[in-house]
Amino acid sequence: MESANLARKLVKEQGGSGICVYKEEMRAKRDDAIQITGRFYGAMQQGELEVYLQPKFNLEERKIYGAEALARWRTKTGEMIMPGRFVPPLENIGYVVDLDFYIYEQLLRAMKRWKKAGKELFTISTNFSRRNFESGGKNFAGRLKRMADHYGIDPKYIEVEVTESVVVENVDELKRVLSELEKFGFRIAIDDFGTGYSNLHCIRDMSPSYVKMDRDFTAKAMNSDRDYELYKNIIPMVHSIDVRICAEGIEEKEWLLKMKEMKVDYLQGYYFGRPCGKKQFLQQYASGINVK
Repeated sequence: MESANLARKLVKEQGGSGICVYKEEMRAKRDDAIQITGRFYGAMQQGELEVYLQPKFNLEERKIYGAEALARWRTKTGEMIMPGRFVPPLENIGYVVDLDFYIYEQLLRAMKRWKKAGKELFTISTNFSRRNFESGGKNFAGRLKRMADHYGIDPKYIEVEVTESVVVENVDELKRVLSELEKFGFRIAIDDFGTGYSNLHCIRDMSPSYVKMDRDFTAKAMNSDRDYELYKNIIPMVHSIDVRICAEGIEEKEWLLKMKEMKVDYLQGYYFGRPCGKKQFLQQYASGINVK
């Protein structure tokens, strides 16, 4: 019976329909998720969760224009737990909201230190799960603004990333929340664009600074003529509603050249730089970097 319940829960997490045959790996995955969620708050208190930054490049200007903040979990024993392992369990149980705001606050603290040291601030995006909007996103925008004010950081340096699935699931509520954020001066980005069912009218009404093309969609487009044509045709349509585009997952020079041809605005991926600690990021990218 317990094995059947594990299989049933997996089906529910993957969309709620279909057939799943129990495998022993499911129990191991369940046990690991329980361990992750049980250790999470202690890990935050002990400073095990770190902010890593990955550079983002302006293709027209051929230089770095900002970064994306990403969560990494380094245990006291030195083990690095990657997001693919700890984010899904936290998402399922709702703890991801606290993770989102923890990373946001660590980012604000770092920016305050940089500002005090006389360093020029740059735009950094940070992700917020759909869980933040389950109750209509009440007080979400106000909380972000109060925290930015507390650390003396102008909201113009913060990009709030929400996934396309949030747009699809909570259109009216999200419009209201994003409108508040925009009034406060935050920049908005729609992440994982191309994986859901949002249409251009919906994106236009959200008024994001840009949409991020899903990395899997990008990879398919780089390896399939059919997907490439679809990808290429989406770009002018998004530009037509005065929204820019960031392509994720750029890993090869050939992909970069194709993005130039398609007039994508921003790029992000291992070809330009892997996520790294805040100190290393400043040392490596403080003076910008040219895209060749």
